[in-house]
Amino acid sequence: MSSPTAAGTAAVPHGPTDPDGPTGHLAGWLATTALDDIPARVRERAAHLVLDGLGCALIGAQLPWSRTAVEGVLAMEGAGSTPVIGWGRTTSGPAAAVLNGTFIQGFELDDYYPRAPLHSASLVLPALLSTAAAHDGVRGADFLRATVLGFETGPRVGLALHGSQMLSRGWHSGSVFGTHAAAAACGALRGLDAAAFEDALGLAATQSAGLMAAQYEAMSKRMHHGLAARNGFYAAGLAQAGYTGIKRVFERPYGGFLSTFGEGHDPDASQITKDLGEKWHTEGITVKIHAAMGGLHPAIDAALALSAGRKLAADDIASIRIQVPDAIYHHGWWQPERPLTTIGAQMNIGYAVAVALLDHQVRPAQFHDERIDADDVWQLIERTEVLLDNAPQDPTWTEPGYNTRVTLTLRDGEQLTRALNQPHGGPDDPLTNAEIRDKYRTLTALVIDTARAAEIERLVLDLENQDRLDDLIDLLAAPVRGALD
Repeated sequence: MSSPTAAGTAAVPHGPTDPDGPTGHLAGWLATTALDDIPARVRERAAHLVLDGLGCALIGAQLPWSRTAVEGVLAMEGAGSTPVIGWGRTTSGPAAAVLNGTFIQGFELDDYYPRAPLHSASLVLPALLSTAAAHDGVRGADFLRATVLGFETGPRVGLALHGSQMLSRGWHSGSVFGTHAAAAACGALRGLDAAAFEDALGLAATQSAGLMAAQYEAMSKRMHHGLAARNGFYAAGLAQAGYTGIKRVFERPYGGFLSTFGEGHDPDASQITKDLGEKWHTEGITVKIHAAMGGLHPAIDAALALSAGRKLAADDIASIRIQVPDAIYHHGWWQPERPLTTIGAQMNIGYAVAVALLDHQVRPAQFHDERIDADDVWQLIERTEVLLDNAPQDPTWTEPGYNTRVTLTLRDGEQLTRALNQPHGGPDDPLTNAEIRDKYRTLTALVIDTARAAEIERLVLDLENQDRLDDLIDLLAAPVRGALD
């Protein structure tokens, strides 16, 4: 097949229906922004975010729930031409997008955007890999440009919905506004014009969904962003074929994206295009160092700081009090009961803080069944109190965060307190690119050999100079070991 940019788009006799409205303005920007318009520092950061996402996919590919997903999806979809990361198998483009997105989200190690919670790599990369697999000769520079445009679109739509409020209301926020991120990225790789981008955004919006009750015991939470990646992939492909979507989807007063999903909490459409091309949200994407839901990371960091230099056992701790704002309280706290599932453990602030205090880390080792059900962990969970605290944030913080305070009362009466707005990795304290590379190497050492990991890293960080993606895709597609085997 021809390359996606060479293939062009279906003939459209006009541009967006309202070039100055939020939908039309975004569509025009997506159609006209070249790689050189993206600052070099943003492109470099985006390449490191790609590396992080692919590392998460490799460690997520052969997890128990990922294997169940592959078995179920391939039974319905069968073989195709698009590789399934870490399996040595292929399936249809849409099915591969679902599975590869599921892998990236598979162990709660992937990126997130705090102010408008979504997991960008699990949306953008699977959709782009499925698009690239369907077209010969995709250049690394085009892939990177499309990645950045997807990374920019998702947070903007989320900010318009006041994304953390979506979590408080029970929506899985990232899969609601992640369809647009995937559609923007795929549309860029397909070379859509502004009119077709308007259709793609409308087609993406009408496929948005995701219920946060999946966090308690369902495997489906792992798949939500993969489903959104598939929906964005479809949206861009249908738009290129001339299939029309909802026009002016962000500003429609009845049945529009913001009016419907934002009902009751005053959505702000101006956020979609605010400082477009000047402020780069790619730089605000947080890279995780703990294998838990992003909103728990300040509490984990606080617990690690409080236990540093101490060998605390469960009997040493009389009580734990954790104070968090609304979104984290609703998203990350419920009184857990044994047996707790892996997904429940990764989403529950009581469990995360307990293992941080006892094990001094929250990584894959903390989510084996034996550790999740250990008596010392449950002794601490039973002594944990989580309180809702919406106190104003410190005005010196440059970005709003997750105001979290952890207080330990020890058996001898000593009280230890640590308050954090953001974790290490958050917008005010981002991981360096070197730290992202270290994380990638640590994770991939569990599932692939070092030579293969090093070559993937080299190709990803040199994306702009890659004439084809074939070698990278082959390296990703080969089977991997199971991280929990």
